[in-house]
Amino acid sequence: MSKKILILSLSPLKTDPRVYRQISFLKDRYWITAAGLSDPEIDGVTYIPLKGSVSTLPGKIRNFVRLKARRFEAFYWSINSIRYAYTALGSETCDLMIANDLVLLPLALRLAEKMKTPVFLDAHEFTPREFDHSPLWRFEFQGFWEYVCRTYLPRVSAMITVCGGIADEYRRLHGVACRVINNAPFFVDQKPSGVRDDRIEMVHHGGLSRSRKMENMIRLMEHLDPRFRLTFMLLNNDPSYLDRLKNLASGEDRITFRDPVPMQDISTALNGYDLGLYLLNPASFNDRMALPNKFFEFIQARLALAIWPSPEMARLVKAHDLGVVSEGFTIEAVARRLNALKTDDILRYKQNAQKAAVRLCAEKNRDRLLQMVADLLGA
Repeated sequence: MSKKILILSLSPLKTDPRVYRQISFLKDRYWITAAGLSDPEIDGVTYIPLKGSVSTLPGKIRNFVRLKARRFEAFYWSINSIRYAYTALGSETCDLMIANDLVLLPLALRLAEKMKTPVFLDAHEFTPREFDHSPLWRFEFQGFWEYVCRTYLPRVSAMITVCGGIADEYRRLHGVACRVINNAPFFVDQKPSGVRDDRIEMVHHGGLSRSRKMENMIRLMEHLDPRFRLTFMLLNNDPSYLDRLKNLASGEDRITFRDPVPMQDISTALNGYDLGLYLLNPASFNDRMALPNKFFEFIQARLALAIWPSPEMARLVKAHDLGVVSEGFTIEAVARRLNALKTDDILRYKQNAQKAAVRLCAEKNRDRLLQMVADLLGA
């Protein structure tokens, strides 16, 4: 392990599934230093703590002025987390730098210029349209992210993202080669659970997000026959929104909330359910193109799936015959598909998830990432 890789992320490394897997993939072949908001707690990995940004009202005003004056470099290098990271990492050396998310790309390239090392960008999603459903966000930030793409993407040595739709958008708008490594978790060796004729257990897990309109999954229960139950296993990252969801569900005894489990235990904890439910409101470009961790965790849990026609998820559901995809983005449309389900349908979908779990797992992605890194390092 003569080569050293520096991995950068402004996220908690222990609980960020994609970055955690990235570190795990590479640690056995290279010396890894990981910089982020929390220690990944992976043996043999050196950790450098970074800090998130905290904005004051005067700071927000100054940043707004910089953005509208198109002083994009001044805005970027005034961000607290970026300034701190530049100082914390200024004396580091490495043979390859991996920047997670577009926000770290200018920093990584400046550091890499001093180190004479290539930069590998994991863009995750499509940052220039991350919140494009918000007129205020578009007015304030979209021009900045488009500038970052124009200015810095041509300088990366390799680039990946989470799905084909986002990779195509980076190629179309910015002419960069972008490969896909999806968000599949590690393979879990387990079998599908049985299905009762009179009771179908649905589950949804993950973080809270108001823009995703998670209340739609609660309202769905009003349209489903008595067989269906729904369990939420949600991170409490927005307490007031969680309270709102619980209040909305309080009159429905078929809906329950349970505590979340550690990231590595999710697919095992979900195995006793029948159907993974995800009705993702297609508000932004990234939401429309979403292919999230939870989708693959449902598969590793050996569940059938029920989704709206989000194109990236729908493509895989149909290709592997994993569940139901509604005809449109309405509660009524998915309710019609669910109410028509027979026990044998769900059993078939769960058996198909058993087959797909071998192919849609992190171990397959590991080989792709290792080859890309080896090509960059010439080894």
